[in-house]
This record gives sequence, C-alpha cells and structure tokens, in this order.
Amino acid sequence: MPVLVASDLDRTLIYSSAALALTMPDARAPRLLCVEVHESKPLSYMTETAAQLLTDLADTAVFVPTTTRTRKQYLRINLPGPAPTYAICANGGHLLVDGVSDRDWHGAVTARLADECAPLAEVQDHLRRTADPVWVRKQRDAEDLFAYLVVERDLLPEEWVKELAAWAEARGWTVSVQGRKIYAVPKPLTKSAAVREVARRTGADLTLAAGDSLLDADLLLAADRGWRPGHGELADVAWSALRISALPERGVLAGERILREFLKATRTPG
Repeated sequence: MPVLVASDLDRTLIYSSAALALTMPDARAPRLLCVEVHESKPLSYMTETAAQLLTDLADTAVFVPTTTRTRKQYLRINLPGPAPTYAICANGGHLLVDGVSDRDWHGAVTARLADECAPLAEVQDHLRRTADPVWVRKQRDAEDLFAYLVVERDLLPEEWVKELAAWAEARGWTVSVQGRKIYAVPKPLTKSAAVREVARRTGADLTLAAGDSLLDADLLLAADRGWRPGHGELADVAWSALRISALPERGVLAGERILREFLKATRTPG
C-alpha cells in the first residue's frame, strides 16, 4: 500500500525571503534553491538539502502539495522532483489531477458550501465595510470560494481580527492570519476532505501531513502522523494533538526537518 504525504507549502516547505529566519552567521547559512518566480522576481525558496529530500520522497510515497493557494498561484511553483500526480488547491476547493481540476470534486464542494454556510458575497461585503483602508492593501477572492485581505501587519488592530472571527464563526466561516494575509474561509472547505479523497483513489493506508496555520489543523488531525514547525499560527498558540509532533525549528530549516521526518516515517511506517 502506498504512503500518502500531504503537506502545506508556504511557511511549511517553501519560504519567502521574509520568512526564511536565517538567524545563524552568514557564513553558516544554508544554500537556497529558488522554487517560485513571480513577475520576474524570485519569491519562494527551500534549502538545497530540502530539495534533494523532496526528490527522494517521491520515490517512497505519493506526495500531494496541499495549499490554500489558488490554482494559478500554485502552478507557478517549480518544486524539485517529478511533478505530483495530485495536488490540492484553494484549501480543498480544487483537486488537481495531472494539473487539471477534477470537475466532479469541485462541483461537490461548491454544492456543500451553498448548503452549509453564508455566501461569499456576504463576507466580501462585510470586509469592505469594516476593514480600514489605512491598513488594507488589497482585497481579493480566491477561485470564488473564499476571501482574503493583504494588510500592513504593524497597523492591523488585533481587536478587529477578533471581531471578524466572531462574526465569521456565526456564519459558518473561519478566519486565519498568515503573514500579511487575513483569510476568511468557509468551514466546510477543508484540506482534509480532499486528502481523504486522494487516499481513497490511491489506496494509501498511511497518511502523513505537515502544516503551520489554523487552516492546516484539520489536515493534521486527519493524518496518521503529523508535524508542525516552530513558527506560525499553530505554534503561537502551542497547538498540539495526539500523533502530532511540534518541531523546534523555525523558518526554512523547519521545512528541511519536516522532509526528513516524512522520509523517516515512509521508510519505517508505524
């Protein structure tokens, strides 16, 4: 039976320059590989060692990138190793098979959202009315599934985030703050549901997972074993659960450690 490895990408396996956390002396910093270019500029990195580990992982497991990114944002990432057969985008809203969204999966997801939570338009309108242009830089929707703001974190009032979370909770939505982005996501839109579908299709009997944010909690809980780095929303609240390992590493070295743990677990399952 294959082992399925479902991992978040941003601030879990790949890192922007602002998130690298290179705290060691410059001469001891790891060599980095750029894995994403946007508007002709390098955007995301992993260590060269992590790149080799990810390539090795593809030989022992079904690796499934599992991200809140839109399909367009995901497809500009150039991960080392063979192209994954499956990828999960838009927090589970799209299940890609060889780079193409599975229509039946997406249709089932959108039908469930219509039945179980407030519509996206209501959330978008609330964000427009309550977010202050002083600290909001952009307001976007992702694949007509969820909304997010790009903000100046230094100016963002914590009380506003708490009020938004309470408002969203009552309407079947959840709020997550990741770097400069504030996400409002329908609760039924989950990475874990899409991962279970991939496990069903592949016949995997062991699922491993990693992630750093509130939107990854359901993914970690659904896995047989999971890891979170020493940074991010989950680390900030000391989130833990059975079969979840909290790693001490922060920044890009956490991505390297996570891949080592994946490889170790695939080679010695159980």
